[in-house]
Amino acid sequence: MKLGIVGLPNVGKSTMFNSITKAGAECANYPFCTIEPNVGVVAVPDERLDALAKMYNPQKVTHAVVEFVDIAGLVKGASKGEGLGNKFLSHIREVDAICEVVRCFENSNVVHVDGSIDPIRDIETINLELIFADIETVNKRLERAKKNLKADKKYQSEIDTLNKIKEQLENGVSVRAIDLNEDEQEVIRDLFLLTAKPILYIANISEEQIENAQNDENVLKVEEYAKKENAEVIPLCVKIEEELSGLEEDDKKEMLEAMGLEESGLDKVIKKSYDLLGLMSFLTAGEPEVRAWTIKKETKAPEAAGKIHTDIQRGFIKAEIVSYDDLMEAGSMNIAREKGLVRSEGKEYIMQDGDIVLFKFNV
Repeated sequence: MKLGIVGLPNVGKSTMFNSITKAGAECANYPFCTIEPNVGVVAVPDERLDALAKMYNPQKVTHAVVEFVDIAGLVKGASKGEGLGNKFLSHIREVDAICEVVRCFENSNVVHVDGSIDPIRDIETINLELIFADIETVNKRLERAKKNLKADKKYQSEIDTLNKIKEQLENGVSVRAIDLNEDEQEVIRDLFLLTAKPILYIANISEEQIENAQNDENVLKVEEYAKKENAEVIPLCVKIEEELSGLEEDDKKEMLEAMGLEESGLDKVIKKSYDLLGLMSFLTAGEPEVRAWTIKKETKAPEAAGKIHTDIQRGFIKAEIVSYDDLMEAGSMNIAREKGLVRSEGKEYIMQDGDIVLFKFNV
């Protein structure tokens, strides 16, 4: 699953990407520094794996991962091919969700592409370009549906849905903020509309803004805007996160404690991005390996088993499951069994985040 980091030039996208992935994407103070998207695979922080590792002392610990894509900065007119518009739109079309970095800090040494700091203007610059691209996509489908209507009246419902969406888009409303029923969602599923993708806003703040970030005027503006789309906002000092990412784990903890923080902002971003993609983890634990396995929410047990190996899904008999919290409270798997906390679940069981599983199957 891919999450695209987007934003105007010089808002801190590539610095954030470097900090998340330590991949060393080129970062400079001029527009279009990032032309081809940089890709980094990132481990999802999960304290549960650390606790299970202490319990089982495994040879290996494997985290779930998310793929981040650092996409070229966008300018007005991208939907008409301005700047690197066509490349930007094609790259964003390939990701599953969007992480939009918005500049909320003042710094005369870092050039803003529009000459001043205005987070809502910046958000609307990007979102409007995505809306324009979506209007073009919807119009093309509408033309086709209207032609097909002459031969088959069933296309009327498709036309009605497309007109509803087009009207909202033309009013500046992203598709993710439109109330659509299941049938309407099905109509647009294969259009891969850009503004239908789930989004997370990153309010990039300065070191001076960290202490009062929740009451910062620019951060509050971004949060108010995000509410319209049922989106979330994470205030983040990209500069500090860059420093943290270069430290050893003990030094990182010490710096976070000195700042009164429990975890880094980037850890929050990675966790929230995982959730944004509709993903969760089930866990397996033993001496060879403690591991988090990525599945979609609402996945049934046999499909989860298939993530480990298709043979396990094919020969699925049952899943022996204990919740992470129950296992931690019991202190060991043997005690959890004695207390009746280990359940036997069948093919219809819907997996829960943090389930610790042993699958039984026929070879």
